[in-house]
Amino acid sequence: MYEPSRNLMNFYVAGFQHHEGALVLSQLKTGDELALEAQPDNPYDSQAIAIKGRGEMLGYVPADQNGMLSVLFHYGHASIFECRVMQVAPENEPWKQLRVAIFVKDAR
Repeated sequence: MYEPSRNLMNFYVAGFQHHEGALVLSQLKTGDELALEAQPDNPYDSQAIAIKGRGEMLGYVPADQNGMLSVLFHYGHASIFECRVMQVAPENEPWKQLRVAIFVKDAR
C-alpha cells in the first residue's frame, strides 16, 4: 500500500534553547517542513544532524537518535527524509518547546 511517508522517529529538538528557535517559534506551525543538514565536522558530535527552519538554526536531532540518519546522509540518502513540526509549545520549558518527527518518503 502506498503511503506518502512513514514516521521513523519523533523527539524534542535537542539544543533548541541554545539556538535561534525563539526568533521563529511563533511562526512555526504543526506540519511545517524543516530542513535537515548533516554536520560531520561538528566538534561535539561527528554524527550531528542540524534542524533548520525559517532561515534559522533550531537545534539538532538528539545524539541518541542520530546514528542511522548520519550514516544514510553520509552515503547520499538525505533526500529520502523529511522533518516536520509535530508540536509547538511556547509555554513549555525551552528544551520542550518544539517537537518534530522525521519521516522516510515512500518512493514507490
